[in-house]
Parts: sequence; C-alpha cells; structure tokens
Amino acid sequence: MTRTEMWKNMDQWTWREFTALLALEFVFVIFVIKYAIQFMYEKWLENTLYSGTLTGLTIAITLLLGLYFVALRSKKMSWTEVGVKGFPARDWWRIVLWLLVLIVLSVTTVYLTSFLGNTVNNSKTESLQQNVTLFTMIIGIVSAGIVSPFYEEIFYRGFIYRWLRTRVGMRWAIVISSLIFSLAHFPTMNVMPVNFISGVVFAWTYERTGSVVPGMIVHGVFNTIAVVLTAMG
Repeated sequence: MTRTEMWKNMDQWTWREFTALLALEFVFVIFVIKYAIQFMYEKWLENTLYSGTLTGLTIAITLLLGLYFVALRSKKMSWTEVGVKGFPARDWWRIVLWLLVLIVLSVTTVYLTSFLGNTVNNSKTESLQQNVTLFTMIIGIVSAGIVSPFYEEIFYRGFIYRWLRTRVGMRWAIVISSLIFSLAHFPTMNVMPVNFISGVVFAWTYERTGSVVPGMIVHGVFNTIAVVLTAMG
C-alpha cells in the first residue's frame, strides 16, 4: 500500500476540521495573538526580540492544542497521524541534500526579490542585531531553530499538507500548503517568498519520508543558520 492510499484509508477529517484550524490560524493567531497579545508582551518586556519569542511560543501552544482537540482527540487519533514518528536511517543523506537545496533556492529568491526592493530584515532581526549577546543568540536559536520548526512542521505539513494531499493530489497540495504557510507569516511580508520556497521543500520532505521529523531538522538547521548570519550581520 502506498503512502497516499494509507493516508486516504486513515483519513477521518472533513472540511469541518480543516476550516476550524484555518480559522484558528488566520483569525485568532493573526488578529488576536500577533496584534493584541504581542502588543501586551511588548509593553511588558520592552524588547521586540523577547516579545516576539514569547509570541511565537504562544502561537505554538495555541496551534498544537487546537490541532489536538479539533483533529486528533475528537477522532481518537494519535500524533503519529500527523507525522510525529521516526524515519528510516537511509533518509539522513536526503536531509542534507534537502537542506542544501533549500539554502540555494532561498539565497536565489532573496537575491532576485532584492531587485524589487525586498529585504530580509524585520523587527526581530533588527532587535537581535542591535543587542548581540550569547543570551540573545540562544533565544533566537531556540525560537527560530527549535520552537518554530517543531510546531510548524506538525501543523502545516502533518495536518494541512496531509489533508490537502488526499483531496487535490501531491502537486496542488504542495503549492496550496506552501501558500498557506507563507500567508500565516503575515505581517512579515518580506519573508513570504522564502517561506513559500521553504514550504515546498518541507512538504516534499514529508511526502518522501512520511514523517515530519526530517522537515523539522531541515527547518531547524536552516533557521539556525539564518539567526547566526543575522547576528553576524
């Protein structure tokens, strides 16, 4: 049985779960957490790096809890159904290859979009560059290299991509899930082109392995490199 056939046979989700979790992301997360709650964090911490990190952790908890209660617990399904499981050792060389591909494509995308006036700087990167210490580096790496890859791969690839995969096929599932992943990073519009490319690579990684863990590794290493380069810049 192919992975697609297995996913279709095990698929208990409907438009109800998909719509509910999209609403959680594009209504509650974007308009409540990224604006109201993050504003509260900024007033409290008086530092955009710290408040941004705490906002990211709040989003991670919100989306994972939403996924658990809406899509897993209600259907008596485990986290393995959204790809939280091991992968064959032979895929380690592919992880290195996918990371290299992502780096090359991302650098190319940043270079090409720079002609349109696009940059990779935002409030987080500027805050990190203004106060580069071991502590801020650790915060940046934990936030971007561990927390974000963990929940984003489970939510966007483990659920969103898989849900689309059984309904519109692999190609459209990769494109649509990558668009959703990019739009979810609103209001940081300048990173959306790279996020789309990243979404494509991460979805392909999940497609080939059936596990979100390889995507977490590629995602985490890529983000960690970006944090280090940002601090050095």
